[in-house]
Amino acid sequence: MKTITVLGGSGFLGSHLCDILSDKGYKVKIFDLNKPKKIKKNQKIYKGNIMNTKKLSKAIKGSDFVFNFAGIADLDDAKIKPKETITSNILGTLNALLICKKYKVKRFIQASSIYANTEEGGFYGRSKKAAEDYIEEYYNTFGLQYTIIRFGSVYGENANKNNGILKIINTAIKNKKLIYGGSKNAQRKYIHVKNAAEACVLVLNNKYKNQYLTITGTKTVKSLSLMNFFSDFFQIPKNKIKYLKNESHYDNKPTPFKPRKGKNFYIKNTISFKESLIRLVNEQRSN
Repeated sequence: MKTITVLGGSGFLGSHLCDILSDKGYKVKIFDLNKPKKIKKNQKIYKGNIMNTKKLSKAIKGSDFVFNFAGIADLDDAKIKPKETITSNILGTLNALLICKKYKVKRFIQASSIYANTEEGGFYGRSKKAAEDYIEEYYNTFGLQYTIIRFGSVYGENANKNNGILKIINTAIKNKKLIYGGSKNAQRKYIHVKNAAEACVLVLNNKYKNQYLTITGTKTVKSLSLMNFFSDFFQIPKNKIKYLKNESHYDNKPTPFKPRKGKNFYIKNTISFKESLIRLVNEQRSN
């Protein structure tokens, strides 16, 4: 029986993955700040923060695979918490990599985002991109196998309160209002959390070693169609629907990240290279 550690295993997508892994016969270790609502027989809970390497080590030791769902997963939350985002999403990932190498984990599977390599996404997208770079370089240097999964718009049961679909539903129920956190032109390929979790299990196949995978739904859903559906369902007039343009979020599809090219900058009166080397040698001799 293979053992799998899921960092952030009590969270939205992580909790669904843990249950599916257990149902398929894997031994599952759940590492999270919070305990899951329900625990299955072949699941063990390790409570802790990804920055606590001692507790993290206990959760990872003896595992064949490690999934990393830990960290800040909301764009708007990351926008006002840049320091915390760097700490959990980048340094936390590095902590996990160090421990995985120590205990010879077969593969490190990272939950990333389609925002990782785009112009949108703010601090969240940048943190995911940085983590991806570290994971790939860690493989190049130390040989730790990896798979990076870039998730699209996931929805479903047990979602975080900041989840896009859930925010629309809760606002409609509580305030009798329909508010979309983007523009009228927005489009998304929504994927249900259980389908996303099933895809994560398939990723364990050896053919997905050291690859980047994008997991989204198959159908494009326009924001207008989505909000019209909720308008009919909740019986809220369509002229009452409010759209909020959020620059951190993309409209139709993410804009690919464009590397910033630097300009060569020189000063006219430069120090002589040979003369400066001689002075440096003489300085060191005198010391």
